[in-house]
Amino acid sequence: MKQLQILFLVVAMLTFFIGKTQHYSIQQVPFSNVKIDDPFWSPRLKANINSLNTCIAHTQDSVAINGMAENSGIFTIGDRKWTYPINPEVYKSMEGIAYSLINNPDEEYEILMDRWSNWIATLQEPDGYLSPWAMIPEGKTNFMGRDFTPWTDMSMHEMYFGGHMIEAAVAYYRATGKDELLKVGIKFANHLMDNFGPGKRHWVAGHQEIELALVKLYHVTSDKKYLDYANWLLDERGNGYGKGFIWEDSHFDGPAYCQDNIPVTDITDINGHAVRAMYMFTGMADVAAEKDLPEYVNALERVWEDVVYRNMYITGGIGSSRKNEGFTKDYDLPNKSAYC
Repeated sequence: MKQLQILFLVVAMLTFFIGKTQHYSIQQVPFSNVKIDDPFWSPRLKANINSLNTCIAHTQDSVAINGMAENSGIFTIGDRKWTYPINPEVYKSMEGIAYSLINNPDEEYEILMDRWSNWIATLQEPDGYLSPWAMIPEGKTNFMGRDFTPWTDMSMHEMYFGGHMIEAAVAYYRATGKDELLKVGIKFANHLMDNFGPGKRHWVAGHQEIELALVKLYHVTSDKKYLDYANWLLDERGNGYGKGFIWEDSHFDGPAYCQDNIPVTDITDINGHAVRAMYMFTGMADVAAEKDLPEYVNALERVWEDVVYRNMYITGGIGSSRKNEGFTKDYDLPNKSAYC
């Protein structure tokens, strides 16, 4: 328990001091420089490998990774269809493997990572576009039966998928120094900046995640354009630019569902989809940690209080509603039906 008490104390101190300054810079310690060897955490890290193996087993047999292989020309899977929601899980599994390699090196894991990285690199379009599920052969069904053309509907998870790919790429590069997937991530980020940005097209990601991934890419490349681009994407929100089925379908409660109802600097209360919200607030915190953005810090402090004091379960879970996988009104915290 002593280790946990120390950890909680450190977190509390950091929260206090960060909250007291309007301009701060956090220099992260790369996880690849941290070795853990103690009686409390080490057994838990080894237990985590069992979880990873389960993820790998499911991924190996999933239509997501097999679809990547088929469309990379590696092998054919016939009529088997691969669908929308599960492709990011490949990237999430890869990121988990990369983290594990630091304290538990494993040659088979690296071989697997290299194979998957190669498939992903083969899938990437020459201009940098990459969203494997959008490359479904013509005539096959798509998410919710909708026709799809890249970068036409902000509800589609193109930036979300790309963000998870970048996170996996950064983690694997830090763990091993191998950069094939990192090059894919850089090329994808550059593709975004070629198409969207000041003086170009507006874009609001229907599912946040790319923002924090771009900050990680900035950390590993030292190229400030990725940090600035994360900032730009956040500032796009709440200005009426959002277009797509999230904004049009009544099931999604309009732009508030993806935190696009007001500018991020004006946020006072938590709303919408819980996962989207937390990705966005993490991205805001990461950007604010590197730039002088007191308006971001103030907004984050307001929403922190709203979440922790009025919308959080005693377990730390958030998002009480099944309907929107997110928030409703203050103190609405049902048990059996909670999304959390």
